[in-house]
Order: sequence, then structure tokens, then C-alpha cells
Amino acid sequence: MNNTKARSFVTITITIAIVALLLRFGIENLIKFNIIQNEENALDTLKSVSTALENYAKNNVGIYPVSLAILTQTNPQYLTVDYTAQPPVKGYQYTFSRLDPYGYSCRATPVSCSLTGKSIFTITTGGIIMTESCVKKEES
Repeated sequence: MNNTKARSFVTITITIAIVALLLRFGIENLIKFNIIQNEENALDTLKSVSTALENYAKNNVGIYPVSLAILTQTNPQYLTVDYTAQPPVKGYQYTFSRLDPYGYSCRATPVSCSLTGKSIFTITTGGIIMTESCVKKEES
């Protein structure tokens, strides 16, 4: 009778270990999928911001606006949302290191590196996109 209890305990332990292993891989894949989706959204958002800025400059003799708010207040609107005034959007925060009449540089940074995104994206005047790893930056 003691042998049956021991087998039941071992069976339950093995079952729990297998379920924990499957959950680990499932959660890991879910996080990877979420990161990919967040990064694609960040790139799409930067491209939209760049397109709006370039169109504004094209319609204003090559002069860029000094804030994104101008793009949301014009008629017709170039942008519907000022991403720099918003809380993080799908795991990314948007900031401008440069936004003046002569050009721009907008950066999308993950709120939590390796959890909401693994890359920092920057788009500059003319729609030039640069990518760098945020993992490398945190380790430095």
C-alpha cells in the first residue's frame, strides 16, 4: 500500500513539472509575440509622424512645425494624436530630441526593455529610420 502512495506522489510531481515547463514556454512565446507587435506598432507610429511632418513641411515652404500639437490643430489635421503628450502607447514612449523649423528627430523607446520591446527606434528628417538595441544600453 505504501508503494501506491509513493507512485501517486511521483506521478503528481512529474505532472506538475511538465505543466510548469509548458507554461514557461507558453508565457515566453507570448512575451516574444507581444514584443514583436509593440515594435511593429512603434515603427508604424514613427512612420506616421514622419509622414505628417514631411507633408506639413511640403505645404509650408519647407518649414517644419515646432511641436506635434500644431499637426493635430490644423485643418485638415496632419495627425490625430500628439504622441509625445500621451502616456506610453503599446509599450513605447515617444520623444523628440529635435523638432524645429529645419528638421526633426523622434525616438520611440520601450517602457521596459526586453519586456515591452528590445529596440529603440529613431526617425529623422527625410524619414530616415535608425534602430539600436536597448538591451545593450542597459548593460553598459
